[in-house]
Amino acid sequence: MKIPCKAAFTIYLLLFSGITLYAGDISFKITKKYLNFPVSHRQDRCKMTFDVKGESTLSVVIRLAPDEADYWVFRDVSAFKGKTIKITYEGNDAGLNKIYQADEFAGQDSLYKEKNRPQFHFTTQRGWINDPNGLIYHKGEYHLFYQHNPYEKDWENMHWGHAVSKDLVHWEELADALYPDHLGTMFSGSAVIDYENTAGFNKGKTPAMVVAFTAAGPDRQVQGIAYSLDDGRTFTKYAGNPVIDSKDKWNSNDTRDPKVFWYAPSKHWVMVLNERDGHSIYTSGNLKDWTYESHITGFWECPELFELPVDGDTQTMKWVMYGASGTYMIGSFNGKEFKPETGKFCYTNGCIYAAQTFTNIPSTDGRRIQMGWGRVSHPGMPFNGMMMMPTELTLRTTKDGIRLISVPVKETEQLFQSVQKWQSLTSDEANQKLAAFKATDCLRIKTTIKLSHATDAGLSLFGQRILNYDMNFNTVNGHFYSPQDPTSMELSADIYIDRTTIEVFIDGGLYSYSMERHPSDGNKEGFHFWGNRIKVKHLEVFSVKSIW
Repeated sequence: MKIPCKAAFTIYLLLFSGITLYAGDISFKITKKYLNFPVSHRQDRCKMTFDVKGESTLSVVIRLAPDEADYWVFRDVSAFKGKTIKITYEGNDAGLNKIYQADEFAGQDSLYKEKNRPQFHFTTQRGWINDPNGLIYHKGEYHLFYQHNPYEKDWENMHWGHAVSKDLVHWEELADALYPDHLGTMFSGSAVIDYENTAGFNKGKTPAMVVAFTAAGPDRQVQGIAYSLDDGRTFTKYAGNPVIDSKDKWNSNDTRDPKVFWYAPSKHWVMVLNERDGHSIYTSGNLKDWTYESHITGFWECPELFELPVDGDTQTMKWVMYGASGTYMIGSFNGKEFKPETGKFCYTNGCIYAAQTFTNIPSTDGRRIQMGWGRVSHPGMPFNGMMMMPTELTLRTTKDGIRLISVPVKETEQLFQSVQKWQSLTSDEANQKLAAFKATDCLRIKTTIKLSHATDAGLSLFGQRILNYDMNFNTVNGHFYSPQDPTSMELSADIYIDRTTIEVFIDGGLYSYSMERHPSDGNKEGFHFWGNRIKVKHLEVFSVKSIW
């Protein structure tokens, strides 16, 4: 008799408990690159365990299809070539016979050509994606690690996915970098290069890439580290993990998302960690032994702390602290404590969440580059979530004080070519010009509108208001916004339209927001400027190249 599949939470509790349940199994001597798995959302999640004798054990949950699959997912098993992997499954084991190995994963021939695949935003090949992790530049490559469920397009089984890029635009997806272990699944974190070998992981002249991550177990979230000596391709977890276990200190399970960086004036490492109601700061000399220093409330998840010049003046530097929601404070930092000097502000809004910045950017570049998770679904696709466009962050003096500015990095300009440009149009004239582009898959539009008799105006696409400026209530798409000239009737917008998402940068990046792009649903209007007697002072349309 077969034991029925447990609820997902119960299964999670059993992952490392040592309890043996009756299950079917199948073994593969690995001769190919991938194992392919059929997934059906008509099935409940059940525990699947991978055993490689003398090598590793991994447990996940998956909706293995016993018959027709909704889609296929895969695991890169090239590291186990010549070895035998035993797969045990606690659900309907009819699906085990559908698993197969090959040098291509199922659907690879149509990869990046799918109907709802974003064309200039990073998406994972298969599965769920959320927070960016371990953003770092090293030896000519930008590394994007990210929260990844390789076995389904919904959240679960947190691994660290991995992709690299030479230009922040074109990405090559690699094998997953971190896998769940006895401490839990792999939640968010960060990466550094340990040039001084403070942790003792370096080999000869090769500095270790060290990542700090949260291991999320059933009763607590703890912090661990791992290191790589092959440019992030493979990682070895530190045998002394966890390096921080602060649940008892805070009486909270919310202790996660370590952001680590080197603080040169004091020659020590700093970790900013989400703990309960805000961000805690820890210090260390070796990335292994950490000392609690201070705590600031009012932020949630995915902490960031970095220094920027004001108006490009390196003699006037300020520190910025933010959390996952896009709110931030400006202040000072002495290596142990962040002291806010302003209130809390919001620089971005919408479907972006958990944005992080790249460490180890060369001093000759000096930019603070950010990427964030796009909470966007892709109907009918075997993947979910995306990364928003990489942006450069700067501090600028405005009429309201120093503010954080965000604009797409200069590398993205290679994707866009101006095809039409007009000046001083009525809204009707502008709508006629844009009519030729309403069926275009992807588009960039730059525009400046001037209100006259209207108190609110904007631009819609098939009825979805992608720009909505209300001058009376001082809002842009529902968020408070006041132009630099508070009596100005003008607003400029740089609008990036992909297959499933839209990003908008207002007045040179003073405010930005993002949204999921709605299907037309029979609406034939296309682009439409609306608002009583508005002027479209500037309108420019760009074609878009695919990053794939």
